Order: sequence, then structure tokens, then C-alpha cells
Amino acid sequence: MKRREFITLLGGAVAWPLAAHAQQSALPVIGWLHGATPDAYAPMTAAFRKSLSESGYSETQDVKIEYRWAEGRAERLPELAAELVRRQVSVIFAGGGAESALAAKAATSKIPIVFANGVDPVEAGLVASLNQPGGNITGVTFLINTLGPKELEILHDLQPNGVIAVLLNPDLALFTSQSNDLQVAARALGLQVHVFHASTEREIDLVFASLAEARIGGLVIGANAFFFSRRNQFVGLATRYSIPTVYPWREAVVGGGLVSYGASVTDAYRLAGTFAGRILKGEKPANLPVQQSSNTELVINLKTAKTLGITFPQSLLGRADEVIE
Repeated sequence: MKRREFITLLGGAVAWPLAAHAQQSALPVIGWLHGATPDAYAPMTAAFRKSLSESGYSETQDVKIEYRWAEGRAERLPELAAELVRRQVSVIFAGGGAESALAAKAATSKIPIVFANGVDPVEAGLVASLNQPGGNITGVTFLINTLGPKELEILHDLQPNGVIAVLLNPDLALFTSQSNDLQVAARALGLQVHVFHASTEREIDLVFASLAEARIGGLVIGANAFFFSRRNQFVGLATRYSIPTVYPWREAVVGGGLVSYGASVTDAYRLAGTFAGRILKGEKPANLPVQQSSNTELVINLKTAKTLGITFPQSLLGRADEVIE
């Protein structure tokens, strides 16, 4: 082989991986900012990726996703958001409660942000209005935090003479408004509700022990990302202490819980994936109205009801979207 041909061949061999690397690094990057754990939100993450792929952005081929999970520690979210900003991602997806979206919004006013959570985004200060979000942020709300009064009503139908408790997370951004809404709903039903707080796994254990000791007749679980990630713990404790419990997520009932009333979190993440795809194609968050995932579903587990000695009224069974037998 001639020296000139060898140098040309060698130069091509060196240039090829550099070109491949340049092509790979040119992929747009979505920064994934989440308050909970990967395992707890695996179905939702899959729905987001599937929707993103249907928009023309298959992970690893057309787009990269940088995952940052706070593992239930909301105090980590600001630094995780700052990491994604330093990474200069193309879009930030903020899931797992309003806290992640607020952290992302505080970290950047330029990088587009898509959120998916169950709070009122206007009340939380995320957007100016649902139709005209303004700024660099938009997303999907499933308003799960507003469904607590309906969950109280369901529990009252099951335990009309029982003492009812509500478990809330005091670390929640809108904890006070959530608590007030439930108290107002309780008074409208003529109920006295005992409010308990928990923000750690250990505190959840202690609350259930206290509920059993106080002979509480039923419990409503408040909606938030940390509680969602601990749903199996809730189901296990409710079974152990024989406490009829209403959840805001169907996943808890599929896993052995008694009854749930709430919106589909998975569907909200699917919609958020569509939003992320549209932004990657050039649309501006300010021009994308916040989408409300308003479909709610009542799910009942009759097997668990039998274990607890609970009989569901026909009025509730007739309204159920899904009955697990």
C-alpha cells in the first residue's frame, strides 16, 4: 500500500467515529426532573416515551433523555433542575408534583418546560392562565388534588357512622389549600375529619398505628408524588390494621387497595410526551394551552372489601368504571 493511500485510509478511520460522535451529540435532549422514584413511575415513564416516539422522537435514536429522580426528597429538586440547565437540555419535563415544576421554573426562564401534575397550575403559580400559559412553561394537569371531597363522600357512603381521617403530606406545595378544601367538604357532609400528616416512610407507619389505636373508621389518602410512590406501603398497612381506605390512584386498588377515585396519571404523562414532541418540532410553550386530563375513574376491589367486611352500596357499584373481583 502506498504511503498516501495509507494516510487517507487512516484519516477516514479516525474521522468516522468522530462524525458518529458528532451526530450522536447533536440529538436533542429532554431533561427529566421528577420528585419520586423510577420504579414507582415506570408505567408513566413508558407512556411518556411511547407518546414521544409517536411524535417522531424515539429515545436513543432521535432524542436523548437525561433522568433526574429526587427519590422522594423534594429538597433535592432545585439542584437537580440546575444540573439540567447546565446540561443545556432542549426541554425539561417536570413530573411528580408541583414541586418539580416550580423548581424547573425557578431554574430557567429560557428552556421550555412541560409539566404533568395534579394541582391547579394557576393557583400554584406555574402559568398565568390555562389558555395562555405565557413564558416558557406549559403542560398537563389532571387536577387530582381537587377530588378529595368526592373521595370523602365515597368513604362516608361506606362508613356512614364511622370516624373518618385524612392523611396529607405537609411538604406539599399546596398543603394548606388541600387541607382546607377537605375540611370544607367534610362540614358539608356533616362529618368531623381528623387530619394526619406524614412525609416519610416511618411517619406513615406511625400514622396507621395511631389510626388503629383511635379506632378510625376510614381513611382518605391525599394525592402527591411521594404518597404515590408509597402506595404499596399504604395498601399493606390498611390491610394489616383493617382500615377502609380511599385512594386517588387506581394503581393502589389494582395492588390490593379497597377503592380509588381519581384521574389517570398514565394518560397525563402520555399527553405530556406529545407536548414535548411538539416543542422539539419548534412550537412555543406560551402558545400551547395547558391541557386538562379530566377523565376520572372509580375503581373498586371486591376481594379486598370482603376481607374487610365491607359491603358496597349498589349505587357505588353501578357507578364504578372497574370492579376487581
